[in-house]
Amino acid sequence: MTRLAVLNRQIIECSRCPRLVVYRQQVAQVKRRAYQDWEYWGRPVPGFGDPKARLLIIGLAPGAHGANRTGRIFTGDSSGDFLYRALYQAGFASQPQSISRTDGLALKDAYISAAVRCAPPDNKPTPEEFRRCRPWLEQEIALLRSVRVVVVLGKLAFDTYLFVLKEQGGIARRSEFSFGHGRKYQPGAGQPLLLCSYHPSQQNTSTGRLTARMLLDVMESARQEIEAA
Repeated sequence: MTRLAVLNRQIIECSRCPRLVVYRQQVAQVKRRAYQDWEYWGRPVPGFGDPKARLLIIGLAPGAHGANRTGRIFTGDSSGDFLYRALYQAGFASQPQSISRTDGLALKDAYISAAVRCAPPDNKPTPEEFRRCRPWLEQEIALLRSVRVVVVLGKLAFDTYLFVLKEQGGIARRSEFSFGHGRKYQPGAGQPLLLCSYHPSQQNTSTGRLTARMLLDVMESARQEIEAA
């Protein structure tokens, strides 16, 4: 097994956050009426994609009835539909929709991770839960050695990634960076380019705060930066 595959198995077995363990399992048992025939995943959700990816995408956390149901990040809910459509159009995904772990979707030159690996109540991890989960992201970043561009989806993913960079000496001060959709940063010598996007949550997409064109622009910008590098 590759080191990344070993890491993903360790992530799946994680039980560091008691509140999240209880919640993810409770959701998997109660289920949503529309998914009564599903056997929910109900465990931490590992990263997904191309181990040689030059693009790393960091989201917030699995959806209770999305990735917590299907076992694959951004799979099975409207946020995932929105994201994978943009990835497909930008040439990073083999198909525009992600339904289940066995639907044949493959990512090309892209890898998707998250700041927190378990579905949190109300989509709101606590600061302690972010802290406990952060080492998984740190290890992923160390193993994904080809990454040239990082896209963060939402401010919480942005803050998590900056914390990792600061801890690893990649940046001197987090205060030099502020989140905003479409913003672009070069953190430092040898560090991947950082692109910011609003999270494709239903709250953002249904209100027009994040449109399909806006997200596609970010992914196309990532593609251009990768090719230029």
